[in-house]
Amino acid sequence: MSMKSRRQFLTRLPIGVLGAFAAFKLQAQATTKNVPGTAPTFNDGAGAGPEVTDMTFAQAEKLVQVRMTPAQREQAASSWRTSMAGVLERRTGPNKVALEDSLAPATVWNPQLPGHAVGPAADRFQPAMDDAGPLPTRDEDIAFSSVVQLSQWIRSGRLTSERLTRIYIARIKRFNPKLRCVITLLEDHALKQARQADREIAAGKYRGPLHGIPWGGKDLLDTADIRTTYGAEPFRDRVPKEDAAVVKRLHDAGAVMVAKLSMGALALNDIWFGGQTMNPWVPEEGSGGSSAGPGSATGAGLVAFAIGSETQGSIIDPAMRCGVTGLRPTFGRVPRTGAMTLCWTMDKLGPLTRSVEDTMLILHAITGPDAGDVYSVPSRLDYDAGASVKGLRVGYFPDWMKEAPATELDRDAVKTLRELGLETKPVSLPDWPYDSLNLLLFAEAAAAFEELTLSGKDAELTVQTPDAWPNLFRESRFLSAVDYVQADRLRRKVAQAMAELMSEVDLLLIPSMRDDMMVISNMTGQPSLTLRTGFVHISQARSDWAPDPAHPLPRFSPPRRVPYGVTLVGRLFEEGVIARVGRAMERKLKVAHERPSGF
Repeated sequence: MSMKSRRQFLTRLPIGVLGAFAAFKLQAQATTKNVPGTAPTFNDGAGAGPEVTDMTFAQAEKLVQVRMTPAQREQAASSWRTSMAGVLERRTGPNKVALEDSLAPATVWNPQLPGHAVGPAADRFQPAMDDAGPLPTRDEDIAFSSVVQLSQWIRSGRLTSERLTRIYIARIKRFNPKLRCVITLLEDHALKQARQADREIAAGKYRGPLHGIPWGGKDLLDTADIRTTYGAEPFRDRVPKEDAAVVKRLHDAGAVMVAKLSMGALALNDIWFGGQTMNPWVPEEGSGGSSAGPGSATGAGLVAFAIGSETQGSIIDPAMRCGVTGLRPTFGRVPRTGAMTLCWTMDKLGPLTRSVEDTMLILHAITGPDAGDVYSVPSRLDYDAGASVKGLRVGYFPDWMKEAPATELDRDAVKTLRELGLETKPVSLPDWPYDSLNLLLFAEAAAAFEELTLSGKDAELTVQTPDAWPNLFRESRFLSAVDYVQADRLRRKVAQAMAELMSEVDLLLIPSMRDDMMVISNMTGQPSLTLRTGFVHISQARSDWAPDPAHPLPRFSPPRRVPYGVTLVGRLFEEGVIARVGRAMERKLKVAHERPSGF
């Protein structure tokens, strides 16, 4: 019998006969396996897991959008328990292997593509450090000052770290009940660090511009002997033993950690186990997520700066809504050792501040690889605040500028860049299904929190809507591994298209909430800078959550005036370029200084 006629014969067998044939095949394999020189084969071990039938596959086909014939379903049902035995063994078998939270996948995503030059040629860090002027007389004016100003007042002795820290602690106690942006206030810890900073500075041991500056960290950054909750009920009592790499680096720079800031549970949106974090500009709406606390606390003047994280929009979103500046570094520049993993190949840590230059002071302190993060890489940082931006080429997407979510301020930003001497160039990308890449995010996130899902503790999370993690994690158990690989291949194709585009321009100007670019640039690892460029009026509160008719969003009459910003996307490891351009825009537009009323 030929191989073809044998296959035809097998597919025509009824399931009972097919099952008997499978049993005979397994018995034959067990016999031949003991013959010296026999090669190993697939599907010849003991079966594991529940029994399945052809109808099981008929229903499963709807999930993965494939179609099998009745004979193919019968064949798959007869062999499924042996085919999947190894997979189930890892999860439930007697030789179950525990996968530590710190264990990264063996496949490492590298956004640096062969044949494309990446990053600056040399290190250079020359911030402007503009004159801070006299120390304000009012505490609230001090609280809203930039890191650049605060550092000069502290170094000169006009302001002590302890006084500044007490100002922020008092403001947190006053305003946090309204904003719900702080999970853990570190009053004693912060005052101890502040006093140490004052002693060191008085003794001439100045560590740099972050010395004595109070900051807050998104509560996914591990802090030794201080709880790190991920904003999620199952982890609210979690106390790590070591500091995250970024926390260590900021401590080494002399910064004073004053608070662990709120985040949407497991880094999604702005609701955590303490409630919803609110926007200081519009206290009736959420701050945006998932770096909800960093955006809200920085915008309300409760910290000098904050560290947030982004997987897909979690720095851009709250920076936009809360009117602050957010820098998302190139993937791999800042190590994530000791930070909660949502997506190994996408997570990035970066600063939220009240000025563009502040973001670079912080990036300079936290940049560089760490052995605990296999995705972190050596990189150079070139930032010269005094260098001209004239002649730089900025790309923009004409069609995007004509439709929502773009506003007149986005179109005005193109004109502003021309006035600053940049060359503006219309650009485009292929019309591909970029949202399909989110399969990678969902699969990695579900893997990162597999134990939470399988244990049923996901039911403890406050939000259980279709667009919240508990449902998405469960749905992701049914994603196709084949589709995952295909999405991964498409990711490389998108990275190649993005590399070609970025070879034609020095940076891109994007409407901040443009979905396509939020997916693309996070998947390809590009750095971005979101900064305030003006104000718009809104007649309804905004939300990261899917519309819920049972809980309509507040409406405003008259409309509310709120800050609005654009996003600059740079080449890999060229944060210095987008910071120079952002600083030039900030100085020309003169809108970064305005702060929310009542704070």
